[in-house]
Order: sequence, then structure tokens, then C-alpha cells
Amino acid sequence: MCCVVFSTMAYAGNDKPIVKGQLPKAAQQIIDKNFADKKIAMMTMEAGVIDKSYDVVFADGDKIEFDRKGRWTSVSCRKQPVPNVFIPAKIASYLKDMYPGVSIRKIEKDDKDYDVELSNGLDITFNKKFQVIEIDR
Repeated sequence: MCCVVFSTMAYAGNDKPIVKGQLPKAAQQIIDKNFADKKIAMMTMEAGVIDKSYDVVFADGDKIEFDRKGRWTSVSCRKQPVPNVFIPAKIASYLKDMYPGVSIRKIEKDDKDYDVELSNGLDITFNKKFQVIEIDR
């Protein structure tokens, strides 16, 4: 057990600079389709004991994170809203009804839920059925 704990700790924070061709194909396609006009400032791969993840930071400060298969897990934008392609329709509809004129600055997803950060400072968590389960300021 101790060996597993120490090996996990040894891999934590193991970010390695990479080039675009080292991203999974799915991640490359997402970048080409949705961020083609942006300059990439940095790309890293974090390899853990069990999993890998990838971070892409653009020159304007926007960032997208991918899992080991190249599926996006987080998209954050500093100056403009997150592109609509990353926002599920039911979340977009809820936000349009409840918070008109407010945009999404960050969206994260995992196996359990979606977390969105809005331009008005609210942080809303939706479950996989797109029901609101938490609202934070």
C-alpha cells in the first residue's frame, strides 16, 4: 500500500511540455475546429500512475483541458464566452431563462456533473440529467 501511495505522490505535478501532434487526435480536432484562430502558448501532458491529461493554454489566457482520450473536460475563457459548442442545450436553455445576458466563462465536466462559472460570479453545478444541484457565489 505504501508503495502505491508514494508512487502516486511522485507522479503528482508531473507536467511535461508537448507539441500539438502529441495530443490525442480528438483533442487536435477540437482545437482545429473551435480555436483555429488562437495562438497556442503552452501545451502539457500530465501522466499519473493510472491516467493522463492534457492542458492547452492559448496566448490570450484561454485554456482547454482534455482527458487521456482527447475528450474535453474543461474550457475556460477570460475575455469572451465559452463557445456554444461546449455547452449542452439544456444548460444553455436554463441559463437563458434564468440569467439572460449572462455568459459562461468556464465549463467543466466529469462523470457525475457539469460545473459552470458565469460572468456574474455565480458557479452552478448540474447533474448528468441537467438539473441544478448547487449554486455558489
